[in-house]
Amino acid sequence: MSKMFDVVVIGGGPGGYIAAIRAAQLGLKTACIDEWMRADGKPALGGTCTNVGCIPSKALLQSSENYDHAVHAFGEHGIRVGSVELDLAQMLKRKNKVVRQNNEGIAYLFKKNKVMFFHGRGSFAGGSAGGWQIRVKGTAEETVTARHVIVATGSKPRPLPGAPFDNAQILDNAGALALAEVPKRLGVIGAGVIGLEMGSVWRRLGAEVMLLEMLDTFLPAADETLAEAAWKIFTKEQGLDIVLGAKITRVTASKKGVSIEYAGPNGAHKLECDRLIVSIGRVPNTEGLEAAAAGLKLDRRGFIEVDADCRTNLPDIWAIGDVVRGPMLAHKAEEEGVAVAQRIAGQHGHVDFNTVPWVVYTAPEIAWVGRTEQQLKNDGVAYRAGSFPFMANGRARAMGDTRGFVKFLADAATDRILGVHIIGPMASEMIAEAVVAMEFHATAEDIALICHAHPSLSEAMKEAALAVDKRTLNL
Repeated sequence: MSKMFDVVVIGGGPGGYIAAIRAAQLGLKTACIDEWMRADGKPALGGTCTNVGCIPSKALLQSSENYDHAVHAFGEHGIRVGSVELDLAQMLKRKNKVVRQNNEGIAYLFKKNKVMFFHGRGSFAGGSAGGWQIRVKGTAEETVTARHVIVATGSKPRPLPGAPFDNAQILDNAGALALAEVPKRLGVIGAGVIGLEMGSVWRRLGAEVMLLEMLDTFLPAADETLAEAAWKIFTKEQGLDIVLGAKITRVTASKKGVSIEYAGPNGAHKLECDRLIVSIGRVPNTEGLEAAAAGLKLDRRGFIEVDADCRTNLPDIWAIGDVVRGPMLAHKAEEEGVAVAQRIAGQHGHVDFNTVPWVVYTAPEIAWVGRTEQQLKNDGVAYRAGSFPFMANGRARAMGDTRGFVKFLADAATDRILGVHIIGPMASEMIAEAVVAMEFHATAEDIALICHAHPSLSEAMKEAALAVDKRTLNL
């Protein structure tokens, strides 16, 4: 007999599990369906983000940065550690423990909020407004009925044509996080967020890393001044070999390794490496959803079509996160999940894409929110800019990490903050102040007037805001 719910969420990633919890908090009888499974056969809630994305990558980034500091930086602090030895197995074990803790944490939250969980793959099995049937294929097959359905099935890695993932030699993000040994030579196709983060991890641990980027510009979504600073740090200081304008012509895998032929700015080239990470973007995951049979409309790229409120073309069916338009970011999916749950409950749901922050978790970190200087120029917007380097920040000096700067962009007439861009230590945490400021339509002067603790990295925010009016105090 079919179980009846007010809301059924298909997908237990950041958007899906948050949507389910919020719906339950609002008094709606809620269920969540998710098929991720750990090696021990137990459910692995959290989707790509928790299992093979955001969480494990940050665990390895932190571990590899600690190792790099022990090898190269501890001596300056007066810490003598002798010979430093890498225990990659323990590093991976810790990463897996962090993932498991997050899996179990979500399961606990479901129990706490009375969200019923079904382990398996969810797909449409019929029905209409007022009662959609969702089939769950797990260890056993069953059907549930929902008045509202939220599709949150996320995305999956885009494969390179002619070079399918085998996660032995040609790796997606999951394979890149699970290498049992450090490759001597590592190739990476794609110098975006995933490529840079994974390239950074394995370079710190001893690999020779080359990144091949098809585009002619580096980090084109970031402000040009940030991208230029990042390029210098990654290539000159950290030893990442990054080739722009590289058009891949052939990839050949053999027992000896992987051969990548590409056309670059100076003609044809060949890269020989032991392992190859392919990070050329992600595609919406609608496989097995039976979207066509249900009449759920997809666009030409495979995304579920939704309106501004995440409604699909079918009544009472919603979609959020990576499977719909907008940036493929876990926190964007979470905000959409909360907003949809509230709309279903008759409340107001709010998501502002203009204030969704972006972060690259390299060292130094890169973060931004709002518009870039090149976007403002292209749109003919009159603006003022101010920046402040971490070199002049007391806390950054004490930490021993003075790379980068904070940059503010403000409307020339109103002083309203239009964008904030940071490259430097803890940029992922500092960007939150800018997001709050922009949500409340603050001006650069508002930030300049706020008292910031001393010494702190956040003082660079105040100084950059002061720089908009050319009145920094510590530069």
